[in-house]
Amino acid sequence: MDTLFGMSHSATLLFWTFVAIAFLIVMISKFKWNPFVTLLISSIGLGLATGMKPADTVTSLTKGLGGTLGTIAIVIGLGTMLGKMMAESGGAEKIATTMIDRFGEKRVHWAMMLVGFLVGIPVFFEVGVILLIPIVFIVARKTKMPLLQIGIPVLAGLSTVHGLVPPHPAPMIAIDAYHANLGRTIMYSILVGLPVAIVAGPLFGKFIGKRIAVTPDEKLVEQFALKENRNLPGFGITLFTILLPVILMLTGSIASISDPEATRGITQFCEFIGHEVVALLISVVFAFFSLGFARGFTKEEVSAFASESLAPIAGIVLIIGGGGAFKQVLIDSGVGQAIADMATNAHINVILFAWLVAALIRVATGSATVAMTTSAGIVAPVLAMTPGANVELAVLATGAGSLVLSHVNDAGFWMVKEFFNMTVPQTLKSWTVMETILSVMGLILILLLNAVV
Repeated sequence: MDTLFGMSHSATLLFWTFVAIAFLIVMISKFKWNPFVTLLISSIGLGLATGMKPADTVTSLTKGLGGTLGTIAIVIGLGTMLGKMMAESGGAEKIATTMIDRFGEKRVHWAMMLVGFLVGIPVFFEVGVILLIPIVFIVARKTKMPLLQIGIPVLAGLSTVHGLVPPHPAPMIAIDAYHANLGRTIMYSILVGLPVAIVAGPLFGKFIGKRIAVTPDEKLVEQFALKENRNLPGFGITLFTILLPVILMLTGSIASISDPEATRGITQFCEFIGHEVVALLISVVFAFFSLGFARGFTKEEVSAFASESLAPIAGIVLIIGGGGAFKQVLIDSGVGQAIADMATNAHINVILFAWLVAALIRVATGSATVAMTTSAGIVAPVLAMTPGANVELAVLATGAGSLVLSHVNDAGFWMVKEFFNMTVPQTLKSWTVMETILSVMGLILILLLNAVV
């Protein structure tokens, strides 16, 4: 490839990467183009501009898209089915009401953070908000607490799990790209996730709830208030169903640590059921019974729930695939290596680098998913050239960066604004600040953890 304006080969690669990412950001943010289409155009443009043959560019694109979705598409589909069963059975409602009763009304905002954290494990952030917003309104009315004092902890729990805790798609993308250990990532994510959710949730929620008084839309409250009473599933079986995939994954990781060579049959079995795909498949089938047939749903209804849950996630799956395509072109064109060389020569902290790249893309595009998938391709080569780097913590740093500074170009921003009936300035002062606390405090804890493990 000829160099541009006399620049070195590496500098030329970085220039075209900057152009491709700028194009991606502008088309998504300003012109509201579909992220999937924009990612594909950016991928092809970057490949051709950096000197790849047209056929090689297309091969790289399809390889990246297929490779990324090979596992992630299954994880998303099964996780969504699990969330759907929880919604239809009333499991989310049961977890919320039980924990509120256990914590008491004065500490209900702590319970709501844990509810968001637990309910968020098998579902997307947007699905979790829709599941739990009726409970937020009911609890706020019952306890007479400020709405944001109840709502912010729920949002903090959901958002923390969304960005940091496997088997959510965002951290799973980075786990796959960085070749991280799933079990260790889960353990680290809990160590980091719970403290940041506490600070950004109950503590910040109590602070901001007293300063921003908001009242939900009366029609929305009435709709939830008139919801028919139903016989809810037991708390224990619901909690076990939600946590089953995490339990199975941790079992597989513990078996791998105790028997690294997998010489024993029990280790091989545990590793098999602990694989994210198998763990989620077992959990979904279990949910069909524990939250489906056991609740009186017919086989036709359970089948319909599973089918209905897949349609809304099509766009998310394609965006993740498009991000994987862009990531692969970054690698195959030599851009990833050029960035790795630059970061290595600059002796930059790879954890901080992972957070910064994801944060910049998140702020520019508004999408945590685009931030995660795009930054994974940029960070992975740097990790590969950094001996001794803790790749599991790099996964968490990328996830934390993808949460920072949600604002008007983020769909989640508008979702929160409308549900809580806030103005744009109120949403910036509450939701945006909460997301930034999650991200920055998460980075600080990850760096501290990196110093001791």
